[in-house]
Amino acid sequence: MAKVGFIGLGNMGGPMASNLVKAGHDVKVFDLSQAAMDSVVTLGASASDSANEAATSVDFVVTMLPAGKHVAQLYLGEQGLLSVVDDTTLLIDSSTIDATTARTVAEQAQTQGIAFIDAPVSGGVGGAHAGTLSFICGGQAAHFDSAKTILNDMGKNIFHAGDVGAGQVAKICNNMLLAVLMAGTSEALQMGIDNGLDPKVLSDIMLKSSGRNWCLELYNPVPNVMDNVPASNHYQGGFMVDLMIKDLGLAAQAAQLSKSSTPLGSAALSLYAMHSKHNNGEKDFSSIFELFNEK
Repeated sequence: MAKVGFIGLGNMGGPMASNLVKAGHDVKVFDLSQAAMDSVVTLGASASDSANEAATSVDFVVTMLPAGKHVAQLYLGEQGLLSVVDDTTLLIDSSTIDATTARTVAEQAQTQGIAFIDAPVSGGVGGAHAGTLSFICGGQAAHFDSAKTILNDMGKNIFHAGDVGAGQVAKICNNMLLAVLMAGTSEALQMGIDNGLDPKVLSDIMLKSSGRNWCLELYNPVPNVMDNVPASNHYQGGFMVDLMIKDLGLAAQAAQLSKSSTPLGSAALSLYAMHSKHNNGEKDFSSIFELFNEK
């Protein structure tokens, strides 16, 4: 079993760290929230007084933070993690951030002989609790192989997308497509409802036809069409609208840098921003259906 420092115990990081403890790893944790740390400590983790303490004398460091600025602040600078970690420690950042920041941290780590990979996740809070996340990794092949020692205890699908930063790019490509699919699925279902169709019947028809997609199959946005999805729980739980806006913003930045044409991604960003302005930012992203349902 490995020694792991885990920093960032939010809605995703908390259950991820918990799964490492349950798998038998020796886990040190740190978060600005004492309650978040306590929830993992009760399972057998040890609490650290600082992020640097959590990252000291471990085989792996996993970080799960809100944005690129937080990742840069944590890792870089005179008091950053890179000033205290051993050169035998593998750094794994599972935050969803811009690829540029991931590459900057990796380059600085490399100058100190420290290994770093970016490993953003897909699968939501439910996947984090169930240990069925997908990890989309960027970094050297040897570092990726080493990371699987612990990633396999938090996820079901572990992908190597390419060099450092590739994990972030693949993640935002996936989430941009997901946002487009959810908006399009919601639009089509509402048009059917407006024309007198039962949304369950229409969903079944499209599932067996060329419009079939992940949203129809596993995450229907219409309330009470599918059990155990946020739409049937007042759009609570799952992946928040404001987090989708964050990822779509990262996709827009990446598209600008590469001069990629993403008109549907841009339209999805505009729709989700409009939806959030109506006090829906903390609802699940499938609540975009309500934008088309308004009369």
